[in-house]
Amino acid sequence: MPTLYHSPMSRSSGIVTLIDELGADVEIREVTIPRQDGTGGPDPANPHPEKKVPFLVDGDETVRERGAIVLYLTDKYPEAGLGPIEGEPGRGAYLSWLFYYQGVMEPVFILHWAGLSHPAITASIRDMDTMLARLNDALEKGPYLLGEQYSAADLLCSSPFQWFSDLLPDNPKIRDWVARCADRPAVKRTLERDAAVLQPG
Repeated sequence: MPTLYHSPMSRSSGIVTLIDELGADVEIREVTIPRQDGTGGPDPANPHPEKKVPFLVDGDETVRERGAIVLYLTDKYPEAGLGPIEGEPGRGAYLSWLFYYQGVMEPVFILHWAGLSHPAITASIRDMDTMLARLNDALEKGPYLLGEQYSAADLLCSSPFQWFSDLLPDNPKIRDWVARCADRPAVKRTLERDAAVLQPG
């Protein structure tokens, strides 16, 4: 059985939500991580080489980085229909969004949050305006990134806006998309479980 190493209210929460959406038989093991408020710390029980989450172990296979874990799990559990598998229509767009999240969206959010900007960053990684324009372009064609059907790309790419709601643009298409993604029962269940774990005793 695959095992996901997870810390509540962290980047791994979206993968817990994905496992719920997939109905996948994946063991979830909670570990501690260093947090920005100074609490927590590296957990010796976490096999991630940098003690980060999420980290997926499946037999001899290990997978890190959210986009990679999303792809691995949606390919492993294709019956849930949360990501086109090889040969299916939309596979190229699906892969593009997973890699766009990892290579563009998350760095842009972090740089914006940190107040860092430089022409070299914009030229290579892009900026918030460009990233939001790409999201808007996709959502012009349907309520979700791949059109009419929700996919794990929506789960992944909408998640930063749920953490940084102040960065939501004044764009009805993007705001409505984020709200639709956040309103899914699996998202709510993960938030409830995470909050219960973190609630003092």
